Amino acid sequence: MTTGFVFHELYLWHNTGNDPLFAPAGLTVQPGEHAENPETKRRMKNLLEVSGLTDHLAMLKPRPATDDELARFHTRAHIDRIRQMSDSGGGDASEMTPFGTGSFEIAKLAAGGAIVALEAVLSGQVSNAYALIRPPGHHAVADLGMGFCLFANAVVAIHHGRAVHGLGRVAVVDWDVHHGNGTQAAFYDDPQTLTISLHADRLYPANSGTLAERGEGAGFGYNLNIPLPPGSGDGAYLDAVQRVVLPALHRFKPDLIVVACGFDASAADPLGRMMVTSDGFARMTALVMQAADALCGGRIMMTHEGGYSAQYVPYCGLAVLETLSGVSTGVVDPFLDHMKGFGQMELQPHQAAAVDAAAALVADIG
Repeated sequence: MTTGFVFHELYLWHNTGNDPLFAPAGLTVQPGEHAENPETKRRMKNLLEVSGLTDHLAMLKPRPATDDELARFHTRAHIDRIRQMSDSGGGDASEMTPFGTGSFEIAKLAAGGAIVALEAVLSGQVSNAYALIRPPGHHAVADLGMGFCLFANAVVAIHHGRAVHGLGRVAVVDWDVHHGNGTQAAFYDDPQTLTISLHADRLYPANSGTLAERGEGAGFGYNLNIPLPPGSGDGAYLDAVQRVVLPALHRFKPDLIVVACGFDASAADPLGRMMVTSDGFARMTALVMQAADALCGGRIMMTHEGGYSAQYVPYCGLAVLETLSGVSTGVVDPFLDHMKGFGQMELQPHQAAAVDAAAALVADIG
């Protein structure tokens, strides 16, 4: 089994500057580094190298997505707007999505990195692949960047796979702590794409990602949200994967599984309120891999999304990539034992009830 890995130094050069996020600008708010800054990805890449895991990965060189490739989902007006703002010193794609000079080209390289990872999996060059790309993508909609995302990386890659390689049914599993609203919007009426989002209930975007959002037209039943209560940890997430995600995948029978892999559901994340550990992420990865082995020849492509703890994201990322590659580096997560001891890490009754509600919707997947 070979795991492909996409990375480029330019991903770390995407400049989000100083931004107070939800706080209003002014002299009562001290400027600070934007949450979506290079450090989490830099430290993850560094730990993969120091651990020796990169020696076991197939390095995949990204290329920029073309305007035409982006335009399979995004409007030309949106593409042109991001280009013009980037060329003029930067700006904000919408609220809380600032970027600087050159971010347009870097965002195209991120979308192209997802394309390269997907193509490597489809061609059989690698068994599975992880794209450590930036800026992230799962919040971007056709005509707007939002939630730190400029272009919808995974969506652009899926559309490319279909247009160029005849890719059929695709399942997207999104375990970023925030709702994958952009991916949902891209495929809301598409019965060929199953979109599943596990996220903290109503965290971001506000009032998005409810159980009632099921898809529309021919796509009804093919959009599945699993909003989990704040404080959900390994127990709740693994229960949701076992009782909702896996049955949904087996009913749908995808030709490829794409995972929108955010690490902001971790117990150390400053923007999330969940308690998932590196072990939890590894176990979720193993479960999805088992489904992929049974359904689509093991074909999985992961795109990096959120995760804002510079100390903890690297260990979550290492755990996922060790699982994907089947290689154990022997590096121990120094935070794991402490986090495992947190109260209510096990599945709680109110969390099980939330999973029950989502599990009841699986029957509508054809």
